[in-house]
Amino acid sequence: MNYFEIPVSPIPQVFAISLGGDDYRLTLQYRDGWILDVADDLGQALVSGIPLVTGLNLLGQYRHLGFTGGLRVTGAESPDDAPTFTDLGRGAKLYWVAD
Repeated sequence: MNYFEIPVSPIPQVFAISLGGDDYRLTLQYRDGWILDVADDLGQALVSGIPLVTGLNLLGQYRHLGFTGGLRVTGAESPDDAPTFTDLGRGAKLYWVAD
């Protein structure tokens, strides 16, 4: 498997990114925990409200939408630590895992 770290910062953000040959718009917001929304390159929502948790493929239950990989989160101090408001992108990382 190929892993690609998605560069994020510990601030709410919206950015365009190409993953697995497809273009997406990712939105990260903090709502007592980091939440991810995934849209296509035109901004049409594909998946909304995914909590950034560790230990699983965040897109696993959405394979029917045609994602060619998955998203995984690792914690800062321990791989299983959920990202906090201040450590996302610093210690806690978001990865694209290509199929």
